[in-house]
Amino acid sequence: MQELPELDIYKRLLTEKLAGAQLTGAAVSSSKILQATEEQIQRDLIGKVVWFVERRGMHLLLHLDNGKRLMIHLGQAAYLYIGSETDQPIRSAQLKLVFGDVILFAVGLRADDLQLLTVKEVEGKLGKMGPDALDKNLTLERFSARFSKKRGAIKAALMDQNVISGIGTIYSDEICYAAAIRPDAKIPMFEQESWERLYAAMHKVLKEAIAGGGAGEQPLTSEAQNIGNYRTSFQVYDREGQACAGCGQTIEKIEVSAKKAFVCSNCQKEH
Repeated sequence: MQELPELDIYKRLLTEKLAGAQLTGAAVSSSKILQATEEQIQRDLIGKVVWFVERRGMHLLLHLDNGKRLMIHLGQAAYLYIGSETDQPIRSAQLKLVFGDVILFAVGLRADDLQLLTVKEVEGKLGKMGPDALDKNLTLERFSARFSKKRGAIKAALMDQNVISGIGTIYSDEICYAAAIRPDAKIPMFEQESWERLYAAMHKVLKEAIAGGGAGEQPLTSEAQNIGNYRTSFQVYDREGQACAGCGQTIEKIEVSAKKAFVCSNCQKEH
């Protein structure tokens, strides 16, 4: 799944390529992908201009000049690609948005991953999300307070978009490692110093991931550089059986709230 760093990179690159561009065509492979009639597509998409691109949690929103929002969610193995009729992604695209000679392709979309919404409808779907993990107003005190009603494992809570938005299975593991806390550590055991380490680790890991190109495997354009390079910086995620860079002990794969998690039992503790 594309998480905050990957989507932040998409937002920046899409803004550079599409802000101010007019939609001249659209093709959707299935009505399950975008639940809109051809009439609605012609009325609310074609001819409209993209004002700007926004990221909210794990969603991208293309703001159109008619007040509508095209909301995109990219699940596991889904990605975007900007090309042309002669420069297309290898896999078949479920969505093609045409901006003259430039085409935005969306690959790997599932049902309801693409929605054309009003401002009110966007708030109805995303309004209950927790603050963004990199929100400047999310202080340490506000951060720890978001978890006050949680009793389970910290990994599951970090991935709960109603608590904090933007973090998924990959970066929750990396954040826990950077904070020296096990992903299955129970929240009631945490002390103030635990929250301080976790808060600092969250900012460090996410910002470094953005600077390092994120962990996405597909570049947005054929010229895009540095995309996906942060995968080589993973300390624990998907490194089962490999040596921990910090202590040399073998990294384990465990299960936390029915999700896989990766941990160094020597470097990471219960709180």
